[in-house]
Amino acid sequence: MGKWIDLSHVIEDGLVTYKGLPAPVICDYLSREASRGMYEEGTEFQIGKIEMVSNTGTYIDTPFHRYADGKDLSEMELESFAGLDAIVIRAAEAGSAIGEQTFHGAEVRGKAVLIHTGWDRHWNTESYFVNAPHLTEGAARYLLEQGAVLVGIDSFNIDDTSGKARPVHSVLLKAGIPIVEHLCNLQQLPDSGFNFHAVPPKIKGVGTFPVRACAELRF
Repeated sequence: MGKWIDLSHVIEDGLVTYKGLPAPVICDYLSREASRGMYEEGTEFQIGKIEMVSNTGTYIDTPFHRYADGKDLSEMELESFAGLDAIVIRAAEAGSAIGEQTFHGAEVRGKAVLIHTGWDRHWNTESYFVNAPHLTEGAARYLLEQGAVLVGIDSFNIDDTSGKARPVHSVLLKAGIPIVEHLCNLQQLPDSGFNFHAVPPKIKGVGTFPVRACAELRF
């Protein structure tokens, strides 16, 4: 068994992942106190209740998120987001717009490409939403042409959100390449030599959902 590194943020009541979208409400459906009257003495349970949009915490985008005829969470093969040979691209010095030159020289074919910008240090602060690092359309097309099978980033959005276009989502999801946003702890990973996992629930009619993204280091 390899060493596991957690690459996901904690989801908690009131967390704002994306400005303009509601924060999750996490509470008891059945509290431990209330359950005591339902079972024998010394036995109690808690059943939680969660109300949230699918774009909460660290999440994966599948083609249905962008395209009505694209595969949703229930239709994606497990091989699309589990056990993927992965690499990390260090892009902290690339500026807010990360272009294709950042990926030149990297072997991305058949790989999950995780882009380390260090922006997760601003998580759950106002700074997280301001001038966040993102890919350019050219970078997305380059990763598609070079054969990447998943692309992730430790930032607010893989696209530039200053306008209304979302070319990176459009290019990658059109090609069936999942996107993982709001990753963290990528500084703990080597540049290569690990497997990436980001498995969502098998839900019909939904294209995005939180994942417990993690890396399994190979020794």
